[in-house]
Amino acid sequence: MATALIYHPIFLKHNTGPHHPERASRLQSILRKLEKSKLIDKLKFIEPESASIDDITLVHPKDYVLSIKDICFKITSGTINLDPDTVVSKESFEAALFSVGSVIKGIDLVFNKEVDNAFCMGRPPGHHARPNQAMGFCLFNNIAIGARYIQEKYKLNRILIIDWDVHHGNGTEEIFYKDGSILYISLHQYPHYPGTGKKEDTGEGKGKGFNLNVPMGAGVGDDEYIKAFQDKINPKVKDFKPEFVLISAGFDGHKDDPLSSINLTEKGYSEMTKMVKEIAKTYSNNRIISILEGGYNLLSLANSVYSHLDNMG
Repeated sequence: MATALIYHPIFLKHNTGPHHPERASRLQSILRKLEKSKLIDKLKFIEPESASIDDITLVHPKDYVLSIKDICFKITSGTINLDPDTVVSKESFEAALFSVGSVIKGIDLVFNKEVDNAFCMGRPPGHHARPNQAMGFCLFNNIAIGARYIQEKYKLNRILIIDWDVHHGNGTEEIFYKDGSILYISLHQYPHYPGTGKKEDTGEGKGKGFNLNVPMGAGVGDDEYIKAFQDKINPKVKDFKPEFVLISAGFDGHKDDPLSSINLTEKGYSEMTKMVKEIAKTYSNNRIISILEGGYNLLSLANSVYSHLDNMG
């Protein structure tokens, strides 16, 4: 038993152009750090399979999925912008299917007790993807599809998503906003891109009370995040008692990241990892999957992922 590192070389072929922050070198920098530190020797390195169109339609309408496929397959060279931030190339659709597939593989491995837990190191990321719209570097909402997959295949009722990416996961929130079976918790810089994530937004209908936004002001760091877990997140989780825990693990809240003004450090990510692991130990029979989202300073991203994985084991 070990922590699975789920990765496929196709992720490097999702070409976003030479100056885009969400680029292939992000994953290459993480791999170099894990190899240099020898931590990779303690991980179970696993290649995922491609997700199916049916998997994606657990969250996204089929016509939307096929529209992304058509756009990508018609590209002969270079890239196309879906919006000012979200760029695709010919291989992006296939990479996105494997990115979802990495989450599905991780869930299966953990549920079948083949590994203790898993880190899905894919791209493109997912938490900004709305049901009918790509945005914020994201095509399909990997973590939301994973939550629905758990419910569909393994018939669990209560899934916890903890999102510590520095940007609010507006797509994930929207997908589950009226759903009482998914507890979505987001810690994020506010105000900041994408402009959502107010603390007053707590869900609607059956989902009322199952959406917890924890906005963080610019300049806060490790201590404030740890206190947020202790004062706001842990009591909410205790009431919910999740059966599976998913992490939207963005590392762009690091003090050196160029796209934010939060001052987290590797120690902060270590402590958050320990706290979420404790949640999984207490409520979900240790079932926990972590899914890479943001992180755009190559050095701080690699070091933060190292800290995260070192504490997952």
